[in-house]
Amino acid sequence: MKMRFIARLAACGLMGAWLLPAYAADDLGANLTGLLEYAREHNPEFAAMRYEADAAAQRVQPAAALPDPVLRTELMDIANNGMDKNPSLFPSQVGSTRYTFTQSVPWFGKRDLKREAAGAVAGQAQGRTAATWAELSAQIKSAYAQYYYVIGSQKITRDLLDLVVQMEKVAQIRYANGLAAQQDAVRAQVEQTAMKTELVMQGSTKRQAEARLNALLSRPANMPLATPQALRNIPAAASLENYKALENRIREHNPDLFVDEAGISAAEKNRDLAYKNRYPDFALGISPTQFGTTVREWGLMVELNIPLQQETRRSQERESEAMLAAAKARKEATANRTLSALAENLSGLDAAQRTELLSANGLLPQAKVTFEAALTAYQTGRVDFATLLDAVRQILKAKLEALKAQADAQISLAEIERLLGEDL
Repeated sequence: MKMRFIARLAACGLMGAWLLPAYAADDLGANLTGLLEYAREHNPEFAAMRYEADAAAQRVQPAAALPDPVLRTELMDIANNGMDKNPSLFPSQVGSTRYTFTQSVPWFGKRDLKREAAGAVAGQAQGRTAATWAELSAQIKSAYAQYYYVIGSQKITRDLLDLVVQMEKVAQIRYANGLAAQQDAVRAQVEQTAMKTELVMQGSTKRQAEARLNALLSRPANMPLATPQALRNIPAAASLENYKALENRIREHNPDLFVDEAGISAAEKNRDLAYKNRYPDFALGISPTQFGTTVREWGLMVELNIPLQQETRRSQERESEAMLAAAKARKEATANRTLSALAENLSGLDAAQRTELLSANGLLPQAKVTFEAALTAYQTGRVDFATLLDAVRQILKAKLEALKAQADAQISLAEIERLLGEDL
């Protein structure tokens, strides 16, 4: 009876337990979508980047605005040629009053360049916001996969622990009937202790994974999370094997490349502005003069700065050229680094999928057959208990490898999506 129970447990429930069951849970942590939505609303780092992008956008209009005009008032001959013993400060009671309105005006095209440069800087801020979210979402996806793995590992280990407990009972019965040595039951107990130790380590890993996820969500580290229901589906192989298409998507949507491209644009505008500084800026003014209560004279004024410090300007121009070259080199380095990471993670994803397939369809069925054969042989006394325990370990190893491969594939997918700047 005990032997039939073990066989049913191994052949039915245990062999299919390497995939986690779906739980009807709506709490935070049950699915990845809920975690990402929560992080988008509550993560302070992402919120800070959004505020900085908003602040940068508000600098675009002031960058091209004219400076405030200047009003100057001059009271001339406040003593009326010495006739008034008590000088007056009222414009109508002095010899004359001159009003000067002055407006500074930069050289033609400078305002447009300043606005375009500020717009490029605002674009950089928006790109950094997108890059922050891409990085944050990738970390959450990876942490969720690790959390799923450790929960699944606990379940697999507990199921196998129950199996070993039943095996110990069978060994004790066989020992009582003189069909096996007492050492069989002792070995079962040793195996149980090892599994319980592993469960302790898995519990610690689970708490660490929860703390990691809570930190990304800006929640207290000890806040509980719901049991994860399922991992995301891996995209079809056709969408992952077309490296050229993925490369084009990266060049179009990668937020780091967008930041570098905006940096190039800003450097170009600043370079053009440095060359524009060869030409003078203006100050235009109008100057009415009041005598008594009547304005009798009008004057016009044009003021310009004389760009004599040409060596200083040449240095500024060379600086702007160097900054533009640096921005272009930085974008090229980012592209090389990003495309290299894409190739690495595509390879990692492919390896994880192959490993999962081999473990689920090859190693696990083989371990099942080995266990059933060892169980039958143990019943007839043709193999010892150590062989049966080794078969159980092979089942545990196969299930954990399949589950680990699932998590690794999700981590590689998360990194690929971070590089793309969008979900696949």
